[in-house]
Amino acid sequence: MLFHVLDTALALSPEAISVVIGHEPDAVISACQLHYPQQSLQFIHQTEQLGTAHAAAQVLTSITPKQTVVILYGDVPLISKSTLLRLSDLTSANPLVLLTTHMDNPKGYGRICRDTHGCISRIVEEKDADEPTRTIKEVNTGILAIQGQVMLDYIPQIDNNNAQREFYLTDLVGLCVQNKLLVVTTAPRVNYEVLGVNDRQQLATLERHFQLQQANELMQQGLALLDPHRFDLRGDLSFGEDVMIDVNVVLEGNVRIGNGVFIGPHCVLKNVIIEDGAIIHSFSHLEKARVGRLCQIGPYARLRPGTELATEVHVGNFVEIKNARVANNSKINHLSYIGDAEIGEHVNVGAGTITCNYDGLNKHMTHIGHHVFIGSNSALIAPITIGDYATIGAGSTLSKDAPAQSLTLARAQQMSFEDWVSPKQRAAADHKLATAKLLD
Repeated sequence: MLFHVLDTALALSPEAISVVIGHEPDAVISACQLHYPQQSLQFIHQTEQLGTAHAAAQVLTSITPKQTVVILYGDVPLISKSTLLRLSDLTSANPLVLLTTHMDNPKGYGRICRDTHGCISRIVEEKDADEPTRTIKEVNTGILAIQGQVMLDYIPQIDNNNAQREFYLTDLVGLCVQNKLLVVTTAPRVNYEVLGVNDRQQLATLERHFQLQQANELMQQGLALLDPHRFDLRGDLSFGEDVMIDVNVVLEGNVRIGNGVFIGPHCVLKNVIIEDGAIIHSFSHLEKARVGRLCQIGPYARLRPGTELATEVHVGNFVEIKNARVANNSKINHLSYIGDAEIGEHVNVGAGTITCNYDGLNKHMTHIGHHVFIGSNSALIAPITIGDYATIGAGSTLSKDAPAQSLTLARAQQMSFEDWVSPKQRAAADHKLATAKLLD
């Protein structure tokens, strides 16, 4: 949530950003420095949490009279850049600008009280409000913009004479009114911009608002989403023309999609590149992989980190590929595991084939040449090389290189025992014999 707020604040190109921290400051600072390595954020530890005005007072020493100060909240993540620009622009002619909104159910929010001329007279927190005041629908969001001189003059004058014994930032309004300073308001475009998060339910509600907002923006840019309500983008997405995404797709990290790509339902793509014309069928999971032009993936395929597929590669159902490069027009269609491998062009990997790449300590490579046919249920024990145009008979377990243009078989000799009796047959015969003895 804090990163969302900081991203929006940074988009305003401010002179400085101060982050006032109360709970677990070291963890917050470490996370911010990792996420924003190039930004000079100022971190201020509020050792006692005595209210919003007390938090604002922590930054007074770093404020100059001619600055405009915008006060945001780490648990109000969806405030927009356009709203903040409008808020801060109004301070050029007004000492204090509040962001307010109207709510059908204003419970928990401070109420905006206005005089007979419609001017703000004060803000009353709900715990200090009487019944008539609680019926007011216009509420304080807590977000405001203030001229630096006004902040320096009046923040120190705020006291804690209230039900909570806290220093309320909202008391700035009363102080400004008493000193004949005009307080003006503006409103967000949509109410969810100013909704805060106090529990898991509110967090989930804002997440859905955020995801739908992203989906609508992407569709405006030309992305085809079959249902924008069932789409999650948890990172950055770039895409070409005629891209269609089915329902319940989750995109994470940095995802790049070319032209004419179709992504089926229930897929997860994390830090991947999908080139033109590729099809990702349903229930496929791709992470740190590159999918070439006109590839077909899935359904139920998994591409793990280090997977690179060239043009027109087919990866079918229940196939897992990790740290492997597969060249043009090769197919791995059924129930296979390919790890730490290089596969040439026009290779057919039969169902149930695995590369045995791990010896318990180290990983080893499998090299498969061009135009190779690998029969079903084969096990390739790495390190191993399969030459061009080689054929591997079904059911083979290879621990040595297979020469090019040859048929290689590695099977145990098949034997049949005519007098063999299965355990089930033996048990039936024993039961029959025991019954006969009993009858005797």
